[in-house]
Amino acid sequence: MFAASTDDLVNIQPNLSRVLGPGSVFALDRQQHRDRRKLLTPPFHGRSIKSYQRIIEEETLREASRWPIGQEFRTLEPMNRLTLNVILRAVFGAQGTEFEELRRLVPGWVTLASRLVLLPRPSSGLARYGPWGRLALARRQLDEIIYRLIEKARAATDLGERSDILALLLRSRCDDGSAMSDAEICDELLTLVGAGHETTASTLAWAFERLRRHPAIATALAAEAAGEGNQLRQATICEVQRARTVIDMAGRRVVTAMFELGQWRVPQDYSILISIASLHGNTRAFCEPDRFDPDRFIGDRPLNFAWLPFGGGTRRCVGATFANFEMDVVLRTVLRHFILDATTDPGEKMHSRGVAYTPKDGGRIVLQRR
Repeated sequence: MFAASTDDLVNIQPNLSRVLGPGSVFALDRQQHRDRRKLLTPPFHGRSIKSYQRIIEEETLREASRWPIGQEFRTLEPMNRLTLNVILRAVFGAQGTEFEELRRLVPGWVTLASRLVLLPRPSSGLARYGPWGRLALARRQLDEIIYRLIEKARAATDLGERSDILALLLRSRCDDGSAMSDAEICDELLTLVGAGHETTASTLAWAFERLRRHPAIATALAAEAAGEGNQLRQATICEVQRARTVIDMAGRRVVTAMFELGQWRVPQDYSILISIASLHGNTRAFCEPDRFDPDRFIGDRPLNFAWLPFGGGTRRCVGATFANFEMDVVLRTVLRHFILDATTDPGEKMHSRGVAYTPKDGGRIVLQRR
């Protein structure tokens, strides 16, 4: 499925694209989607990503300064605050009034949107009321703030030197020389904010939940964090993403007359859904899949399309590299400053928050200062 041409399969257009807007990369297909990915890729690779390291470290230490020492606490909410602050600063640059407004409005919007995306959208008349009406109001408020930020950025004398994603999108041009419209930029920025923090926060909460129950790995990671290496840390992140899959489903819609999928023939307008968690638990790809073992990601690579925390094919998450870099820096910073107390308690169960699966008890941990 992930290797198929867009002449055969296209994205299933869920409520997610309707929530994020017609200018979001989630709502685009084929050439439009390829062109947009080309514009969005540079901010999430190479030197651009390295420039966000200081922001991630600052926000991690700021959040960690409030953590209770020697007392059990949930990590999910702190990780959500941390990753939201990181993505807001990376997307919009310097902090200010608008930053505080976004920090206040985005969590409620994301929570409501993540619950509604799995439900059928009501008729246009009913959509003005109830939760859909609240979602539309929140979106109008967010749009107003982001349009103000776009105007300010465009008028800024330092626009050419800024490294935030808003500035990069304002400077970017398509192959034909055209620029993105303000509406498209607004939709993409909200897409990055909405999709770029909750999934990362959920994975980090799972990482702490797993490490608390695997003290030998936590000790080895702490030793690595004292230096400059990150091989084990990256392997651990990959194993957390495999063992505790945050986004479980990926899908495509058949647009050709008939699509051959192995022994099956799928007719036009049918949808194909894949359970990513089932792939991650496949014994043909992962020996003893129920065992938490970061070493499986050191040296050997999994089979093609066996490990898919960011989806696959032409619709693989454009921010995947940024997300892994952020998790790497957060874990390194925490492990340099804190010791994670071990527990023999059973692992936390999976809990659905609509789009993402999180630890049911919030990824509870106990920390001591190093």
